[in-house]
Formats: sequence, C-alpha cells, structure tokens
Amino acid sequence: MQATLDTHSATPLYLQLEAVLREALASGTWKAGEAMPPERALAEQFGVSRLTLRKALERLEAQGLVQRRQGSGTYVAPRLEQPLSTLTGFSEDMRARGLEPGARWLKRGLFTASPEEVLALSLSPGEKVARLERVRSAQGEPMAIERAALPAHLLPHPEEVKESLYAYLESKGLRPARALQRLRSVAASRQEAELLGIRVGEPVLYIERLSYLADGSVLEFTRSHYRGDRYDFVAELRSNQ
Repeated sequence: MQATLDTHSATPLYLQLEAVLREALASGTWKAGEAMPPERALAEQFGVSRLTLRKALERLEAQGLVQRRQGSGTYVAPRLEQPLSTLTGFSEDMRARGLEPGARWLKRGLFTASPEEVLALSLSPGEKVARLERVRSAQGEPMAIERAALPAHLLPHPEEVKESLYAYLESKGLRPARALQRLRSVAASRQEAELLGIRVGEPVLYIERLSYLADGSVLEFTRSHYRGDRYDFVAELRSNQ
C-alpha cells in the first residue's frame, strides 16, 4: 500500500490518513477479522506520529470499520454476507455463522393497520396488524432495525414471539414459501443512528420484504435498516443457457 500524505494541505494529517486506510480496507488490503500491522509499523510507513495514527484509527473504529483490542492490536471488523437467494430469518442466519443473535424490543402488539400496511398486506382499512419492531444484534452488537407487520388473524398474540419470528410462525404451520425483497441505500436518520450505534447520515441498507404463504396470501411485510458497514447482500446469478 503506497500513499503519500500532504503535510502542506489544509486537511489535517489524521483525516488524510483515515481516508487512505479506509480505501485500503475497502480494497481488501486486509481481510475481515485480520489483524492490521502494529501501530509502530503503520506510523513509520506513513511518516506520522503514533498519536496521529491513533486519531485516524479511532475515527475508523467509530465507523465500525476496525476493532481495537487492548493489548492485542487493531483488527478489520468482520462483515456479514446475506445471500438473497435463501429465505431465512435473522436468528437462523446468525447461528449459521456461529454468532449469537439477540434483540431489543421496541414495539410488540396489535395496532390498526397504516395505509402502507393495508396496501402491502391486502387488508381492509381499519383492520388490525401485529407489529414487531426490534433492534437485532449479533454477539451483542447492533446490526439491524427490523419492523415487521403481519395480519392480526395470522399472528393474534404477537407477545408470544420471543426470538425468531420465522421459528414461531413455523410452529403454527405458517412457514413462508417465498418472498420478494427490495433494497436501496439510504442515509441513517437520527433515530436509526442512535439505535444502530452509527453516525447520523451514514449509509444503511433499507430492505422491504413481502413474504407469502404457499397459497399465495401475504404473510409478512417487513421494513429493515441494516448497517452498511457490517452487511453485504450477495446474489448468485446463473446463465439461462
């Protein structure tokens, strides 16, 4: 990795170094979970003081790009890959990766459907929906804000859902057969930033999911905000030849 910092620039050295290191992380110079070179080596490589280096690393840590471990060094923060071709719940997905899923409930109960929920779930105005809103975490670290809505007649007792919504639905014979997802990048609002432990305006992945039962009826309408610095969504494409 070759980069020269401009000591005559109006931009402070630690901000220049932060940009250089962020680009190196994005390009895969160091892999997820891998230890970065020791502070002394990095400081010498870029010709800066260790104080300047630490300020750059602190900013990268605040963005969730690196993890600094006392007495051990600085490590590239792991990223989670979510395949788009498989319909799984958050808890299932985390456990498949050897991570412990967690949740902090924000809302759980029956409410009058909003106009958006009425349209998405094919309901009549005034009908009730079960809303499940929570911050999802892995190993105690916030990963996503998930807001699910289901027709009340399919989930009349939302308070019974403890961890995995899909596991609970399957126990009731309501396993989703297929789903449609839409993804786009948005800037984190103040509320989303506070819940996810990121800065206001940072990019997050906004995902809308409509899942269906085998008979074609809509089961679930979920809107989620995933941390862009922690999640990669991966799709496998096949040739039609």
